[in-house]
Amino acid sequence: MFEPGEIISYLEMCAEEQASLQRGMNFRLPSGRTVILMSRRANAPYVDRIEDEGRTIIYEGHDVPRAPGLRDPKLLDQEATTPTGTRTQNGLFERAARMHHDGDEAELVRVYEKLRTGIWVFNGTFALTEAWTEPSGGRRVFKFRLEVTEAPEAEDGVSTALRSDLEHTRVIPSEVKITVYQRDRGKCVLCGATDNLHFDHVLPYSRGGTSLRAENVQLLCARHNLAKAARIE
Repeated sequence: MFEPGEIISYLEMCAEEQASLQRGMNFRLPSGRTVILMSRRANAPYVDRIEDEGRTIIYEGHDVPRAPGLRDPKLLDQEATTPTGTRTQNGLFERAARMHHDGDEAELVRVYEKLRTGIWVFNGTFALTEAWTEPSGGRRVFKFRLEVTEAPEAEDGVSTALRSDLEHTRVIPSEVKITVYQRDRGKCVLCGATDNLHFDHVLPYSRGGTSLRAENVQLLCARHNLAKAARIE
C-alpha cells in the first residue's frame, strides 16, 4: 500500500490497483477500489484544483468519448448517462455522492497525480462528498468534491471518518511537486537513491512548515523519510 506523497511509476500504480489504468475515472475496479487519475500540468485536459491547504480536491468530470462524426467533446456537455441509459463514470460518481448526501457512507477514492510521463504521485485516499455541474466554456461540466480521510480503507471502499490535521494527508500543490522533483533531479537529497521516493516537508507542517513553497519540500527515499519521522517523534 502506497503512502501519501510517495512517487511511483505507472506500472507500479497499475500493479497496486490490479488494473491497466487507461482513463481518469475508475469507479469500483474489479479490486473493489475506486481510483481517479488527475493532472494539473499545463497541458492537462481537465481543470482540477486543490483547496483547503491540501485537504480538498475539486475534480472535473470527463468528456464524452471522441468518435467519428461527433463534435469536439470539449464543445459538448459532460454526460451522466450514455445514449443507451447506462451510467457513465460521471454518473457513477454522481450517484455515489448523492447517496452520501442522503446518509450513506462516503465512497473512498484513491487519488494519483501525474508528475511527468510515466511518473505519478499517490496523493492519498479521499472521501467523495459532493457532486454538481457548472458552466464552463459554453457547456456544462461535472465537479466532484473529495476530502482527505482518516480511517484505513474498508474492504468495501467506504468510510465516514475525515482527517483534519495530519500533515501527510495534505496534498502538496502540483507546481511545488514539479519544481522539487526537477530541482532534486528525481533523487533522494541525502543518498541519491532514485527509487522509493517521497515528498517530504523540511519543517513539518505541525511545526509551522508549509506545503506552498518548494524551499520547504524535498525528496527523500523511504529509508531516510522513516529515519526523519522517528527523530521528529
